Amino acid sequence: MVTRPRTVDAPTERPNAGRDAKATAAGNGRGRLAGKVALITGGNSGIGLATAEAFLAEGARVVISGRDQGTLDAAAAALGPVLPVRADVTDAAQRARLIRAVRECFGRLDVLFVNAGVAQFAPIDLSSEAHFDYVFNINVKGAYFTVQQALHVLTPGASVILNGSVSGLVGLPNASVYSASKAAIRSLARTLSADLRGRGIRVNVISPGPTRTPIYRRNGLVPEAQAEIARRLEQQVPLGRFGDAREIAKAVVFLASDESSFFLGAELVADGGMSQL
Repeated sequence: MVTRPRTVDAPTERPNAGRDAKATAAGNGRGRLAGKVALITGGNSGIGLATAEAFLAEGARVVISGRDQGTLDAAAAALGPVLPVRADVTDAAQRARLIRAVRECFGRLDVLFVNAGVAQFAPIDLSSEAHFDYVFNINVKGAYFTVQQALHVLTPGASVILNGSVSGLVGLPNASVYSASKAAIRSLARTLSADLRGRGIRVNVISPGPTRTPIYRRNGLVPEAQAEIARRLEQQVPLGRFGDAREIAKAVVFLASDESSFFLGAELVADGGMSQL
């Protein structure tokens, strides 16, 4: 019988957090990510959860993190052999303990999917500094320092994937703060690639279009407003629908694998044609 690894609580991390996970999260030995160790921040729901499932199917050993204990436990139960670590990417101590858990369990990191983020919208006349700080602290500051703190475990030739958005490419109403945060992510892929190319570390961006994930239920809008935004977004997508998280996960697998070995500082846009047609 396989024993599921217990969740590592980042603020009170157990010294041997990954010992049980090492036996169970061994990957299946086959697939495009066979033998690779992958960390997915925000891996407890939406695109992160779908990507964790795809990584496992491709043979990776997977660590997922998230802020919410309940959804993290549910994700670990659904996925099977993963190492779940509760961590808030805006907290330096929790980020450090997350990376420490990876190191103690696996000793290295081959793939880092910086996926944790929030989507909150407001017109400029109703935006506040608190709104701005909240979005940028998670989407930009959290992403930047997650990469920084992972540097000592990232292997030569590692793949870092940042989760961007089509919002960083097109002008959408009520999305000035969110879009700016995702444009910053696009810029980081270029500049961090320039910083890290001497180590062979590739930093690229996956930029999804409108995708059905729980994040849209946490955008601060009432259900009626959410439904209206969804209707308008669907009209702007040439394929006429929202994306599925599993479709985005397939693109992330490509960027994580050696198949994308000539991608550096690039942006892979999966938006149903929204930014192109």
